[in-house]
Amino acid sequence: MGLYDREYIRNKTLEQTGEETTAGVRTKSQLAVFIKQTYQLFAASMIAGAAGSYVGVGAAAFVAANYWLIAIPWLIFGIFGLNLLKDKPGINLIALFAFTFVGGFMIGPLLSAILHMSNGAALVSNAFITTAVIFGALSLYAMNTTRDFSSWGKPLMIAFVIIIVASLINVFFFKSPLGMVVIEGIFLIIISAMVLYDTQNIIRGAYSTPIEGAIALYLDFLNMFITLLQLFGILGSDD
Repeated sequence: MGLYDREYIRNKTLEQTGEETTAGVRTKSQLAVFIKQTYQLFAASMIAGAAGSYVGVGAAAFVAANYWLIAIPWLIFGIFGLNLLKDKPGINLIALFAFTFVGGFMIGPLLSAILHMSNGAALVSNAFITTAVIFGALSLYAMNTTRDFSSWGKPLMIAFVIIIVASLINVFFFKSPLGMVVIEGIFLIIISAMVLYDTQNIIRGAYSTPIEGAIALYLDFLNMFITLLQLFGILGSDD
């Protein structure tokens, strides 16, 4: 559960930077290599995700019709499978890229719907550029600030669950476009906080492997992109 249990990450950070220093703490040079590998894997994951999105757009009808048959195994694999395989050389990379490819594949219907709008290509491009700028700015801030975000883990996960539930209630019951805009705006704030939290944990070496850090960053970027894409789609609609 290390990939998603942010209290676990906080505890690891305390062990490596606080009073409970252990023999397993990385040296500065080891940490530098760890950070470099993490961001290299993150970049490669983004390429795999982009490839998945490209395929997903072409198979949008199939993805939409079978969304939960794809999403549920993907979530289970992300929570349990990746954690089991993270220390197995070779297999862990295959698992990482398969996970990120499918993550991109699943947003095919959303991308297809936006692209079919009269200004769809511009909306997708703007959403991606905005995501990259916000993500980059938050990452740089997390790397350079002296502020400690290690206590944010549990509150962020609670807020994440609450906003997902609120979103589902709105989708199935209220069906309010304004409500969706408000929910997506709050979700964007939560994801932005997660970027700060996860980036700081990476530069402190709180993850046990670069793959864990790369997945955390990928999920943050993917969620931020989806959120902005939905906001831009709602606000840029011709209806």
